[in-house]
Amino acid sequence: MGNGAAFFDIDGTIYREGLITEVFKKMIKYDLIDNSKWHSEVRPAFINWDRRLGDYDTYLLKMVDVYSEAVKGISPFHMAYVAKRVIEQKGDRVYTFSRERIKWHKEEGHKLIAISGSPIELVSEVANKYGMDDYRGTIYEVDKNGKYSGEIIPMWDSKSKKNAILEIVSRNKLDLQACYAYGDTSGDFTMLKMVGYPFAINPTKELITRISEDAELRKKIKIIVERKDVTYRLNIEGLDCFN
Repeated sequence: MGNGAAFFDIDGTIYREGLITEVFKKMIKYDLIDNSKWHSEVRPAFINWDRRLGDYDTYLLKMVDVYSEAVKGISPFHMAYVAKRVIEQKGDRVYTFSRERIKWHKEEGHKLIAISGSPIELVSEVANKYGMDDYRGTIYEVDKNGKYSGEIIPMWDSKSKKNAILEIVSRNKLDLQACYAYGDTSGDFTMLKMVGYPFAINPTKELITRISEDAELRKKIKIIVERKDVTYRLNIEGLDCFN
């Protein structure tokens, strides 16, 4: 099979929800950011998604926008502390399928790489917890005073993830056709398309739509849906999404 690896998104793929949401709530609890940011800007988007009146991608992007502004002026030390606490308390709330796949890849001797739009401080904690070999996350840049400036280098979109994977593949001399990828949103589309063995884990409607429009990806992707204590493997050719 050549020199392979497994690329894992985190939020909604390994972890059952969005870890950045947990970080946001914890930072409010510690009075690091203003509670009004959640109630006035993020919560409405969350409620729309939770009631299935809006899509997950819209909620996630709103969360990232507000978060980027909210952390301006905060020390990375505080972020690292919050990230560690979140993973200590919430890090085991993962999908059974994803946990078993991580174990399987380790047994096969594959490199494990986390690629996530979450803050890199948080991604590093997840990677450490699950014994991954490498990771990439969104970088929140620091100004000359050692505080977050509000500028970011994103890792949630398809282009950023593609570039990260190409860099990792080149440095480790990996064979993409022998690699695996696991994702759940449209931001993971390119990552899934690049590898020989793609898995969509509880995919969003936006990701399913993009997969259905790509003949090459449709042939090789596996759709995994986990509900309660049952894991379903679906055939994309026979999968319908209802509005």
